[in-house]
Amino acid sequence: MAAIETSRPAPFGAITTYRAVNVLSNAFAAFSAWNDARVTRKALGKLSDRELDDIGLCRGDIEMLGR
Repeated sequence: MAAIETSRPAPFGAITTYRAVNVLSNAFAAFSAWNDARVTRKALGKLSDRELDDIGLCRGDIEMLGR
């Protein structure tokens, strides 16, 4: 009985390319999350103390968001 091997090694450089794309994707996701948190903190920083109290936050809570 003959056996046929159906798995082949990845083409030259495919794994390296995959890892490079994965690193770039992770870096973009981290930058995007950081920027979203920055925009949120900036918007909350513009609110008055009364407005922050209405949503259940104080000035000290703003810096802790997104970390």
